[in-house]
Amino acid sequence: MEGDSLETLWEQLLSRQEDLIRLAFSNLTPESRQSILVHLHRMVIEPGWHAEQRISAQAALDALADNPVDGINSTD
Repeated sequence: MEGDSLETLWEQLLSRQEDLIRLAFSNLTPESRQSILVHLHRMVIEPGWHAEQRISAQAALDALADNPVDGINSTD
């Protein structure tokens, strides 16, 4: 994934807009989805992330858990 595309993806995933989060996530490969979920979990629990980043990461996890995409959600 190229730099601009990657930046756009993360902007969408951390937008706190459920529909946008699910749409961005649905366009990923299963391997990329798993990597994204792991990273979002790390953002929520690891020290060093800004409070707003934690909130956005948790919002993304919540959106994906509430409305799984293709059977993949944050508890897989």
